[in-house]
Amino acid sequence: MIGLLVVQTVATLVLVGLAWFVQVVHYPLFARVPGDAFAAYEREHARRTTWVVAPLMGVEAVCAAGLLVAEPSALTALGALLVAVVWTSTFLLQVPCHRVLERGWNEAAHRRLVRTSWLRTGAWSARGAIALVLLV
Repeated sequence: MIGLLVVQTVATLVLVGLAWFVQVVHYPLFARVPGDAFAAYEREHARRTTWVVAPLMGVEAVCAAGLLVAEPSALTALGALLVAVVWTSTFLLQVPCHRVLERGWNEAAHRRLVRTSWLRTGAWSARGAIALVLLV
C-alpha cells in the first residue's frame, strides 16, 4: 500500500508543478508567438506535452483507482473524483481549445484555454494536498 501511495504522490505532485507552470508561464506566453509561426508551435507544443503529461496522468488515475478499491475513504473518493475532474476538463475544455489553436492564433480560444485551465490547476492542486495527507 505504501508503494502505491508514494507513486501516486510523486505523479500527482509532478503534475501539480506542471499545471502551475503551464497556467502561469506557458499559456500566457502563447500570445507572444508570431502569428505566422503559431500553428506549427501549437502542434509541437501539444505533441511534446502529451509525451510528458499523458503517462503521468495514466499513472495517477491507476493509483487513484487502486487506492479507492484498497482503502476506500472520503479522501480516496475525493481524490478519484478530482482525477475525473482533471480528465473531464482536459478533454472537454482544454483539448478543444488546442484544436482551434492548431489552425492558427485565435484570441478567443486562447482566452478560453487560460480561463478554463484554472479548473484543472485547482483540481490538481487539491489532489496534491490529498496525496500528501494520504501519504503521511
